Amino acid sequence: MGRYVIRRLLQIIPVFFGATILIFLMVNVMGDPIAGLCGDRQCDPATAAQLREEFNLDKNVFVQYLLYLKGIFTGDFGTAFDGQPVTDLMASAFPVTIRLTIVAIFFEIVIGITLGVITGLRRGRPVDTGVLLLTLVVIAVPTFVTGLLAQLVLGIQWHWIEPSVSGEATFGELIVPGLVLASVSLAYVTRLTRTSIAENKRSDYVRTAIAKGLPRRRVTIRHLLRNSLIPVVTFIGTDIGALMGGAIVTERIFNIHGVGYQLYQGIVRQSTQTVVGFVTILVLVFVVANLLVDLLYAVLDPRIRYA
Repeated sequence: MGRYVIRRLLQIIPVFFGATILIFLMVNVMGDPIAGLCGDRQCDPATAAQLREEFNLDKNVFVQYLLYLKGIFTGDFGTAFDGQPVTDLMASAFPVTIRLTIVAIFFEIVIGITLGVITGLRRGRPVDTGVLLLTLVVIAVPTFVTGLLAQLVLGIQWHWIEPSVSGEATFGELIVPGLVLASVSLAYVTRLTRTSIAENKRSDYVRTAIAKGLPRRRVTIRHLLRNSLIPVVTFIGTDIGALMGGAIVTERIFNIHGVGYQLYQGIVRQSTQTVVGFVTILVLVFVVANLLVDLLYAVLDPRIRYA
């Protein structure tokens, strides 16, 4: 186990450099960020030269990247074009998105797995068909449509929620945005759990446990569900990073100033430091989440061992 963890941690190094180089190059080819700072008017040559020197834009891309890495390893993610340190933007944005992601993951686990178990145990029955049709509709409808409908119906017409989330972004305010964010993933978790439960239900170890006279509830929870959750845990683990990085639409609809909002602002303003800094943290979150998922396999299935 120890060697496996060390190998996985070492894999973070090439992933880190590869992701940061890729996003750094992509941001730099979008255009001249200094020109965008002045709006429709052309920047004063002296001002433009000063800004280029301040943000190291007068150097080639490779030197810019090395200077950026140097700053990261010293805890400095640079300064956005509006003068705010990127670390301050992270300190205000990440707690909000983490709370939103926790709410979304909660819905995925509770609703998705519950519906998956129910439909998997009752495969072919009306409840199974109904849930399958519902999840198919949820997957087919884009997230921005679901979010706008939830905002219009629940916030404007019925007044059950505030149309926009406040600056505090408490867990209570994030329930509906979290459900919107998790809607597609929740549908996938439901279908994945259903398929896994239905397949393992016909396994020999389940029939043996039932033949021994064990209660069906114990067979379902201790034996069937535990083995069926391995692919589901894999999906949820990889979905953590996807939810945090893919919250741009949801955060824009509900006016949530989280990671998605800051990434959107950074892309629009072509702020290299902001975009690369946030993406760097998201890459690390994604890699660590996958490592934890791999280690959780051994807990769910004692037969799995890591050399």
